[in-house]
Amino acid sequence: MDYPHDQAPGAPIRSGIPEHGRIPKYYAVKAHVSALVEELGEGGMLPPERDLALRYGVSRETVRQALRELLLEGRLARQGRGTVVAGPKLEQPLSLASYTEGVRRQGRTPGRHLIGLERFPCPEALAAEIGAERGEPVWHLERVLLADDDRVGLESTYVSVARMPDLAGEFDPDSSFYAYLHDRLGISFGDADERIETVLATPREALLIGTPPALPMLLIHRVSRDAGGQPLERVRTLFRGDRFSFTAHLSGRG
Repeated sequence: MDYPHDQAPGAPIRSGIPEHGRIPKYYAVKAHVSALVEELGEGGMLPPERDLALRYGVSRETVRQALRELLLEGRLARQGRGTVVAGPKLEQPLSLASYTEGVRRQGRTPGRHLIGLERFPCPEALAAEIGAERGEPVWHLERVLLADDDRVGLESTYVSVARMPDLAGEFDPDSSFYAYLHDRLGISFGDADERIETVLATPREALLIGTPPALPMLLIHRVSRDAGGQPLERVRTLFRGDRFSFTAHLSGRG
């Protein structure tokens, strides 16, 4: 088959293609389809697999492998029985800004769907992170994150019941938790520690988010403190790897 410009065997490294040896057929197909994606633009419908296989002179399984990678990367999306060019990924800032702020900044409508709000005795591993004693009651708030009504993530928040005893009655689970803390309780954030890793969702998590279990996820662990330096919350958030990218502002020391 023909290879895209400067991606033939022996060409220098480009987009992850090995510098030595032959390029796998599916990767060459992926490069061709990537160029087609740029031509079609967001929402454009790709030709059926059989047409792509004939166009590039490969098997349908080779085409499927190429499309599978582009789907996992978030460049394509399934629509009915077809495949379309996906829109740009949501950019989430690595800051103390809320999910709501980040989504609205990009002209999208944020939302949340409540899975559960429950109390349970605080385990020792969680106590120091939220400013509670072992065995004291803790709130666990679990919600699906939405963007324009599409499920894009799953968020679990843990806070001390002693610090916000009326959470169940006062808080609207469809709204921003950070806005509730600031506007209703007068709590301002001071700082937080975050850790980011890639994971595969559990079957339960995949079902709640509406994705295949094999879809890569971005997992963020956050432990936050208030403006006075007191422990406030622990948050575990799963974001769809095909729908999100993260940004951070870095500066030198002068």
